[in-house]
Parts: sequence; C-alpha cells; structure tokens
Amino acid sequence: MTKGSCHCGAVQWRFSALLESVTACNCTVCRRYGALWAYDYENEGIVVTGETTSYVRGRAISFHFCPKCGCMAFWRGQQPDESGRRRVAVNMRLTEPGAIAHLPIDHFDGLDAFDDLPRDGRCVGDLWF
Repeated sequence: MTKGSCHCGAVQWRFSALLESVTACNCTVCRRYGALWAYDYENEGIVVTGETTSYVRGRAISFHFCPKCGCMAFWRGQQPDESGRRRVAVNMRLTEPGAIAHLPIDHFDGLDAFDDLPRDGRCVGDLWF
C-alpha cells in the first residue's frame, strides 16, 4: 500500500493496488501542476480523506487540492462510468520518494493526440534528487 498527504496533512490518500508506473501528462492543466498520477477507482483501489477545494475542468474532470496548504492531491472523474464506478488519480508526488523512486514514468499526450507516448527510460527517482 502506498500513502500520500498534502504538506499540512489535512488531505490524505492511500493506494492499495500494486503500482507498476506513474503517469506524467502534458495537458494544459497537468503540466502546470507538475503531478505524477496513479489511477484507479474511488473507494476501491484509492481512498481519499480530508476536505478539498476543487477546480472543475469542463464536464469531465475535477482537480482537488488542499484548501490549507494548496497541494494538488487528486483528480476525479465528474461522471461515473457505465458500471457506476468513478475514476480517480492521486498525485504520487505527495508520497515519500523512496517508496516509488523505482517506478517508470509513462507519458500521456493530453495536449494534442490524447494518447500514450513511448517510455523514455526515466523513473521517478530521476526527477527527485
């Protein structure tokens, strides 16, 4: 299990699935946040606690951050899928680096192609020095 929290500790999350990679997205929002995302479903593989403030982008996604310290904690799909599950991704930069330093970084082109890009060999540890 991987855990993360905002700087002040008011917002916390836990990710129970086995992490195989994290994702960096270059969309107009994610590149500004500088987040590294790990995805699952709300209250299944990912559980979030604490009050957040959100920024809703369009009709599809809301970005949630701590109202006290401002850390970007997670994003949540605005609508549940056909099974009633809601997609969510937590910001892996809110965890301790050692726990995820070995994970490869997947790149997602959310700006132009809306498609996965090939891995370039970098891992989380290459970003945290």
